[in-house]
Amino acid sequence: MINKASQSISIKRVEAYDSFFEVFSHLYKELKALGSKKPAETLSDRKVKIVNRLLEDIRKMMEGEPEYKYLDMLDSEMLPQYSDAILILSQYEGALKGLKERCYGYDSSEHEHRWNVEK
Repeated sequence: MINKASQSISIKRVEAYDSFFEVFSHLYKELKALGSKKPAETLSDRKVKIVNRLLEDIRKMMEGEPEYKYLDMLDSEMLPQYSDAILILSQYEGALKGLKERCYGYDSSEHEHRWNVEK
């Protein structure tokens, strides 16, 4: 029995989460570091494309979740400032944490933390 996991998740979504979570974490950390130096500086077109490619994968995985409606993409026509990109990525970080809080917990029968995978 899993404690503290109120929702189950498909194995496909767990695999998607696991495939991009570390990439997202490092990207977010890097953008925050760059943005702390010059928050008003504009991201390059290439950076926006890289970030949006990852955000699109996260959005697909988060479809149907309550946070989905708050997950915006970076505007590639009007290149965002670092501060704007950091704000958007913080929404994704919150959404990913929320999903994990709902679907990941301690399995007392197995004595381990794990995803509550649909059967």
